[in-house]
Amino acid sequence: MRVTLILFLGLLLSACGPVKEVDTTLNWTVEKLYRSARSHMDDGNYLTAIEQYETLESRFPFGKYATQAQLDVAYAYYKFDEHESSIAAIERFIKLNPRHESVDYAYYLRGLINFNRGGGILDKLHDRDNADYDKSILVNSYDDFQLLIRRFPTSAYAEDSRQRMIYLREQIARADLKVAQYYASRDAWVAAANRTKTILQDYQGTAAVEAALKLQLQAYENLGLEDLADDTRRIIELNYSNGS
Repeated sequence: MRVTLILFLGLLLSACGPVKEVDTTLNWTVEKLYRSARSHMDDGNYLTAIEQYETLESRFPFGKYATQAQLDVAYAYYKFDEHESSIAAIERFIKLNPRHESVDYAYYLRGLINFNRGGGILDKLHDRDNADYDKSILVNSYDDFQLLIRRFPTSAYAEDSRQRMIYLREQIARADLKVAQYYASRDAWVAAANRTKTILQDYQGTAAVEAALKLQLQAYENLGLEDLADDTRRIIELNYSNGS
């Protein structure tokens, strides 16, 4: 009798199938849905915020709330460390709303994402040098901020973007210097000389220039290029009191 009852209950449960999750937002107005998504984002519940922003745009694809949700979900993805999804959301917002009053913020956010990309838990624990990141990420961030300043020079985000560009330029120059130093450690003197030339041409005024000149001198001496070595030595002596 007990076995029969267990079998009966098992058949009954299998017939019912999986319990469907109830969508509590089903009958919400667009205003209520937006307020809820924004509240979750403000509280740091980014996944729920993302889900509700995307639900809002799906149900109410037109109007100011849908437009704002497109931008807010990009920020929510950024805070949730889904950088590719955030970039995609930004690109979509810019394409659909090229004259929106907050489009400058969209460009700024794209730069900010690239500026902070790669900062995972290991980097936070070990205080990783930004010059060790993929140089292309640093360049992308620099280009994003530069584009913002060019298109929106009076934007509220312009000054912060300029300061970040100064910092990024230093980091990009240092990244190139590290590559040149690596080539030198492998006695790849032609590659080292070419990389130092890039630093001297593109990143004048950065802290990496002095070290790049000294490494360039070393490369030319090892390559037997005495005329070029003499020119570099004179530049070092003229600009740096401690010489070579």
